[in-house]
Amino acid sequence: MQHKAVVLGTNYYIGLSTIRCLGSEGIHTVAADYSDAGTYGATSKYCSEQLILPHYKKDTEHFINTLIAYATQQEHKPVLIPCHDSYLEVIDAHLDTLKQHYLLPNMDQGLYTKVMDKEKLHQLAVEEGVRVPETVYLNDESFTEKVEQTIQFPCLVKPVDSPTFVSVFRQKLFKVYDMEELNDAIKKAKDAELEVIIQRIIPGADDHMHTFDAYLNHNSKITHWTTCQKFRQYPINFGASVFTVQKHIPELYDLGAHFLENIGYKGFAEIEFKKDETTGEFYLIEINARITNFNHMLYDIGLNFPYIMYRELIGEPLEPKAVTQTTNRAFWYAQEDLLAIKEYIKTGQLSVKEVSKSFFRPKTGAVWNRHDPKPAWVYSRQLVRKALKRVTRRS
Repeated sequence: MQHKAVVLGTNYYIGLSTIRCLGSEGIHTVAADYSDAGTYGATSKYCSEQLILPHYKKDTEHFINTLIAYATQQEHKPVLIPCHDSYLEVIDAHLDTLKQHYLLPNMDQGLYTKVMDKEKLHQLAVEEGVRVPETVYLNDESFTEKVEQTIQFPCLVKPVDSPTFVSVFRQKLFKVYDMEELNDAIKKAKDAELEVIIQRIIPGADDHMHTFDAYLNHNSKITHWTTCQKFRQYPINFGASVFTVQKHIPELYDLGAHFLENIGYKGFAEIEFKKDETTGEFYLIEINARITNFNHMLYDIGLNFPYIMYRELIGEPLEPKAVTQTTNRAFWYAQEDLLAIKEYIKTGQLSVKEVSKSFFRPKTGAVWNRHDPKPAWVYSRQLVRKALKRVTRRS
């Protein structure tokens, strides 16, 4: 293929998986990041080139200009694939400029950021008739009354800007149990100059979390899709997927396709839904507008989303495909899953027997791949070094 693929964010397994998915198809892949420290994705045998960029947030203008300079040196427009929310936010802010130099989904500038913004996503979902958890805003009249009567405790204090919130607090949200804790959480967010919203917790364990994973072409029509069920997350209850299984759930297509097509979305998207254990109704929780955590599991069941995107962007789209049978294949991020299992058992949410049963199915690792073992060894060395540093500091 003549067009290179520039993969932004290779110090995490999403970028690694994207490089593997494209490199295995013969694509020239470029591992791009602001540092070469910890970028184990760049050590993959499927990585053709490494590009060190200025920091996307500390020096945004230089970051964008360096990306453009790289593209102008190429004979053909590269495909640009951000693999982290923070990269996607910056790309979206400069989308119209970058489209002149890179192949990107022909999305309206600002829509990526809009679906990542919890408040704006909530409003979009309401407009499209998709259920979302009941939400109260800080400037609502009768705020306290609405929280106590409509939301009720415990409830969630969720950030409008998730990537920044996570970078500040090292967690996705605050769970609070009374008004005092709620006011404290709001103050913490205000002190960090971050906006938050208050949401009801949809009842149900972590295995009530589901996803609709899809690709939408330049006409905002779904061409490829499947559905999955989460089993475990880390941190537990409100974290990222560490053990997720592909499972066909037709209702999620009806909800997800309707929503994404109606808002004019283009490219890859993953909608997270939670099924209310008391009513059986699905609620839209959030949208991942970049390649998903369990991308390589989707590759193993026949949906190579990075390559699907690449082929459409170079004008050679693949035939539409949906995985509408349950393959029972699992994504497994072993390191964090072991930490999650400890907490699930400690809090009585899972038993040893339930955890053991979950492993009796084919699995795709987050980092380990027998055809491309080097990143796993590099990643393991990084973990050992971090552990030794912690031991040294304690002593």
